[in-house]
Amino acid sequence: MTQQQLQLLEQYNKALALYKQRKFQEALEEFKKALQIVPDDGPSKLYVERCLEYIKNPPPEDWDGVFVMKTK
Repeated sequence: MTQQQLQLLEQYNKALALYKQRKFQEALEEFKKALQIVPDDGPSKLYVERCLEYIKNPPPEDWDGVFVMKTK
């Protein structure tokens, strides 16, 4: 694993932990930092979109971390 991949993984995991704690604004910022390391990282891009959606429309209180698509 390269140094860049290790940095990305560390940043992604930090962001994902915030996401799972429903701290979507903070997670969004951390996923953006991951994209500064690897701009085309698919998982980070996906979670940026999910964070933006949950900032606009927060999930219910009993949310278990699963993202439900509203449209195809």
